[in-house]
Amino acid sequence: MGIGRRIAAAALALSAVGAVAACGGDDPAAAEGRCITAADGWLRCPTGDRSAAPPVAGELLDRGRYDLAAASGQVVVLNFWGSWCAPCRAEAVDLEAAYQATKGLGVAFVGVNIRDERDKALAFEVGRVTYPSLFDPRSAVAIAFDIPPNATPATVVIDRSGRVAAVKRGIVQRSTLEPVVREIAAEGAADAGPA
Repeated sequence: MGIGRRIAAAALALSAVGAVAACGGDDPAAAEGRCITAADGWLRCPTGDRSAAPPVAGELLDRGRYDLAAASGQVVVLNFWGSWCAPCRAEAVDLEAAYQATKGLGVAFVGVNIRDERDKALAFEVGRVTYPSLFDPRSAVAIAFDIPPNATPATVVIDRSGRVAAVKRGIVQRSTLEPVVREIAAEGAADAGPA
């Protein structure tokens, strides 16, 4: 993809975020206002002030299908990434380590590959992560969130009730990601059944 097309795609994504902000329903600024940014950079939403995650569904990089609705009762960690993104390369090891450490707690990790080419994205994933990734070259998934993950990389943690519990815009490290995921997983662990 040429530079002109990349700029056009980025402009389209930004204008779509603006359009979502202008639509009816929860204002993204108001939704974010209910949440608090911690010293570690995570935007944390109190249990009673969480907004529902939008529908997240589509084609996986391996051409399978994914639908967040099928993960009901699980904590879901969505990580927005691109093969062209140097910080995404740096955080991949930490994401995989946090996934391996928490998957037994009823936690699922799903990547969301944005503004990318499928072949480059597939090559990026080999040997880095074992969880699936949606192929979302137009960034439609990110645009649908009340609190948009408007950076790359970005990570969104969705609680067992399907609500946005935490957002991190920028690189994650296992040392801060895993405690956030464990805390959110513990909120409804009794209702989720055995791990």
